[in-house]
Amino acid sequence: MANVSKTAIPAEEIVAPSGLGGFISKFTVLRGAQRELWLTFLIKFLIYTAYSVTNKTMVLWLSKDLGFSDQAAGALVGWVWAPAMTVFTLLAGSLTDAIGLRRTFFLGVIICTIARSVMVVTTIPSLALACGVLPLAVGEALGTPVLLAATRRYSTTAQRSISFSIIYMIMNVGYIVAGWMFDYVRQLNLRVSLFGFEPTSYQQLFMVSLAFEIVLFPVLYFIRRGAEPTDKGAVIEESRSPAPAFWSDIGETVRKSAIDTAQLFRRLISQSGFYRILVFFLLIGFLKAIFLQMDYVFPKFGIRELGLYAPVGKLANINAIMIILLVPIVGALTQKLAAYGMVIIGGAICAAGVFIMALPTEWFQPAANSVIGQWLGYGYLGLHGSIHPYYIMTALYLIVFSVGEAFYSPRVYEYAAAIAPKGQEASYGSLAYLPFLVGKLLVGTGGWLLAAFVPEHGPRHPATMWLIFALAASVAPIGLITLRRYIRVPEAGRQD
Repeated sequence: MANVSKTAIPAEEIVAPSGLGGFISKFTVLRGAQRELWLTFLIKFLIYTAYSVTNKTMVLWLSKDLGFSDQAAGALVGWVWAPAMTVFTLLAGSLTDAIGLRRTFFLGVIICTIARSVMVVTTIPSLALACGVLPLAVGEALGTPVLLAATRRYSTTAQRSISFSIIYMIMNVGYIVAGWMFDYVRQLNLRVSLFGFEPTSYQQLFMVSLAFEIVLFPVLYFIRRGAEPTDKGAVIEESRSPAPAFWSDIGETVRKSAIDTAQLFRRLISQSGFYRILVFFLLIGFLKAIFLQMDYVFPKFGIRELGLYAPVGKLANINAIMIILLVPIVGALTQKLAAYGMVIIGGAICAAGVFIMALPTEWFQPAANSVIGQWLGYGYLGLHGSIHPYYIMTALYLIVFSVGEAFYSPRVYEYAAAIAPKGQEASYGSLAYLPFLVGKLLVGTGGWLLAAFVPEHGPRHPATMWLIFALAASVAPIGLITLRRYIRVPEAGRQD
């Protein structure tokens, strides 16, 4: 049996005033947060920055450093690495329950550190994949559910809502920093030799992500074992489980989780609502594929069409910046509208944005020469020389797509909860990983599209590739409208 001791730590009494003071208090309530919550915010930033740098670099590294073709690189990322990360994420909850948040954090960071180190130093494909890419999927997967669980555990009831909002914002800030670093390291074009080892630009990017990973160790050290706040005060639970009990707990928890999962699945497939949400999420997967291609397809497209040092990271950052600004506003203005309708509207806007990339580039040459085009090119992107119309087209596409994403993305999970039978909201919510899995499988075909329409050498037809992406994105809103009678259910307290 584990020996457990509890030490109560007095908490400040928080009184929420009304009016403007009440609004401000939604933020100032974090003044009394214990350090573990602030450390969770920092961990989120470090993990997502390292992850995003790796994500943007992966396909380019596979092709340029390891010699894989566009098709093979796209398939490895879309059909192996990314889906494996999703599957391991679903399994990570059991491990977290067994060994605790702090140990799971450390385990994930250790695995990621070893895997990233291998990816930095090796150019042997089999070694890079077996000891780098696949273990990295496991390590990254251990961080995703743990961060959500940590945010909930280390925040009080009053702090919880704003804490999750901040976590979402920090994720996008991490994406922005990663996009900037992705461009900076490539444009720096450093030629360094470390004891005869000369890392390529893509290996240098992996070194950047490795540095973020290493910084996590001292941060994790300051998380106290068993720390957990309550509305009456913080509690520190110190558990001293012997090693045999530690490992037996893991086995028992995983075994029980497997049994519970199998029983849950049997219950779900007997309910009509399960098939409705399954179809709903499959359709949303087409929108997620367009989101994911910004990491797995767009960097190669941008480099081939706009030049080796094109600031594709800063371009992609437009999406994260827009989401940070739009999600709270759109959420506040549309909170009384039905989630299903909002997903249709958002999906249609997203699809419309992608069609911009399929239009003739000469239509946007005047915009490239305009004041706004000059600001975008020389002010924001730091370009020199003429501004290619694709910079304008990409910016417009991402702005429109981001508006649609702000409408639909937060409401997808809300709809899953609305359609779930009472008491099974969590079960249906756990299916929310499905759209990303579908999106990753779809974007795995991106390598074939690049090879066919935007090859490294030979004639290119990028408009055709983007037309295919746009038509794929259109599957979601068209499907949701066509299957509306079958999928949609009434949502309590919401307008149709």
